[in-house]
Amino acid sequence: MTPQAETFEFQTEARQLLDLMIHSVYSHKEIFLRELISNASDALDKLRFEALQDPELAKFTADPHIRLETDKEKRLLTIHDTGIGMTRDEVIRYIGTIAKSGSKEYLSLLNQAKKDGELHPELIGQFGVGFYSSFMVADKVTLVTRHATHEKAVRWESTGDGTFTLEEADRDEPGTSVTLHLKNPDEEDGLSDFAQEWTIRQTVRKYSDFVSYPIRMRVERTEIERDKDGQPVEGAEEKKVVEDETLNSMKAIWTRPESEVTDEEYNEFYKHVSHDWSEPLHRTNFRAEGRSEFRALLFIPSKAPMDLFMAQSYSRGVHLYIRRVFIMQDCEELIPPFLRFVKGVVDSEDLSLNISREILQQNRQVQTIRNGLTRKVLDTLSDIQKNQAEKYETFWGEFGRVLKEGILQDRKNQEKILDLCRFHVTGSEKLLTLQEVIDLMPEGQEKIYYLSGESYEALKGSPHLEAFREKGYPVLLLADTIDEMWPQAVYNFKEKEFQSIARGEVEIGTEEERKQEEETRKEKQKVFADLLKTLESPLDEYVKEVRLSARLTDSPACLVGDTADLSPQLEQMLRAAGQDVPKSKRILEVNAAHPILEKLKALHEADAKDPRIADYAQLLYGLATLAEGSRLPDTAFFNKPLAKLMAEAL
Repeated sequence: MTPQAETFEFQTEARQLLDLMIHSVYSHKEIFLRELISNASDALDKLRFEALQDPELAKFTADPHIRLETDKEKRLLTIHDTGIGMTRDEVIRYIGTIAKSGSKEYLSLLNQAKKDGELHPELIGQFGVGFYSSFMVADKVTLVTRHATHEKAVRWESTGDGTFTLEEADRDEPGTSVTLHLKNPDEEDGLSDFAQEWTIRQTVRKYSDFVSYPIRMRVERTEIERDKDGQPVEGAEEKKVVEDETLNSMKAIWTRPESEVTDEEYNEFYKHVSHDWSEPLHRTNFRAEGRSEFRALLFIPSKAPMDLFMAQSYSRGVHLYIRRVFIMQDCEELIPPFLRFVKGVVDSEDLSLNISREILQQNRQVQTIRNGLTRKVLDTLSDIQKNQAEKYETFWGEFGRVLKEGILQDRKNQEKILDLCRFHVTGSEKLLTLQEVIDLMPEGQEKIYYLSGESYEALKGSPHLEAFREKGYPVLLLADTIDEMWPQAVYNFKEKEFQSIARGEVEIGTEEERKQEEETRKEKQKVFADLLKTLESPLDEYVKEVRLSARLTDSPACLVGDTADLSPQLEQMLRAAGQDVPKSKRILEVNAAHPILEKLKALHEADAKDPRIADYAQLLYGLATLAEGSRLPDTAFFNKPLAKLMAEAL
């Protein structure tokens, strides 16, 4: 006895997505067919790959194809594939929910699209939800699928009302069939008649011509007997013939001369491999020969996906083909993590067809391909930076944070990556390269100075910058997470060392100026020595020393670390990652020329044990902490003396 159908509710995000699809005013609704064909192609790819690992599945790979079937009277369109299929649990996981991380961010964009009254195409596909686009053209969708390792199939059905049903079904072969109960065509609503052969033929040619599996459809045509000259035989009657026709060319687009491929064809292929509906920012098509022969068609997206920094959900890598045979989707071994935004295909002439993920990790030819792809991408970016400034600005705004990871990950190409990086710099309204920063350096500046922190806005107002601004020294303002790490791992750039202005002693100006300023500071240090010692006492838990500063001109105080100390932000990151990082004390630097210090010195000279000195010490520490954008370790430590001194002043 067959079990009855069970009814399930869609996940909240999926329900809202369905509602958006059903009421969408997006004019190009035919893209639903591209998404379903793309899903079918992925399923065939997965079966082929699984069959390489499990010979039992090879029997299902004899005739991989996609079939489109229409019923004009019932207004049905079915997309069949002979791919891997899905289990019951997979159907619930992939179709009943938005399965990827970051669904909240995705949903916020969907809601904005709903307010705008327009479904932005780039939103579909980024999170693997292209299946839902079926509801733009269908009142009901039925899916029957059987996984290659299961005997029984599963039937899924929904009218897009917020629920779906599941029941056991029969299917002779593994694969999936998606049947759309089509809405009536409406030209004003941008809805074509997808029960018509010419509409389907036109859509497949436009969006899916390059799919590497045959997309077949039973086509009816009229024939009449003809003579040897091709003329109709007199008296012969027309007869109807129904036969299979393959609608797509299946040509590997990366093997065709670029002159024979249009920009539109390249863009559609990009959307197929990346599931990104935006146009790519740039593409490069090349062939490598030598120790390892391969072709590659690579794309740089125009927009970063929302899950770019979500390691568990982001699909990294290009697709791997071997002699035009698909092997693996998102092959991580072919592209380094800092270039994970690159999409496309690599087609090797040398690798074995039955290569496994484990072999890929050890294979020298794969490493050669990886090195070649890395060089090509970096050279391409360098060329864009030199010759297409506006395009590079777009790239850097979307992917700069990812590219900077390569400074640590790829020592071999470190300088090339540093050449590609752009930075916020004091004294400049625009982002600058390191070479441009060096060109700005005045006489006497021998190092590339930087200041790192949680946000660019906080860094701009940091007291650490005061003396550097006064001298006209450019300082890098580093606010990305990776910026806490790479400067400590890079010794120099073009023979200029990197130095944090928030750690260690700073040496500003010419050698003569530095010598003179150091002598002046030592004299002042003697004058303020007793006060500095008194200020240290109430701050013993937080600071290792209170000293006079060479970097302050306007602010009363700032916090700095010793040369080998971790920054507060890096300490926080390591703790968040579960590392047991001991709490380090910092150095409180005070400005001897500031009125607060002058009055504190007078207060100390009048009575070294005046309790207000301890209160002011706590306030100076609190001000310095807040000025650098850090959190107070103990708010009461700052608030109590502040309230007390305010009350006394009033």
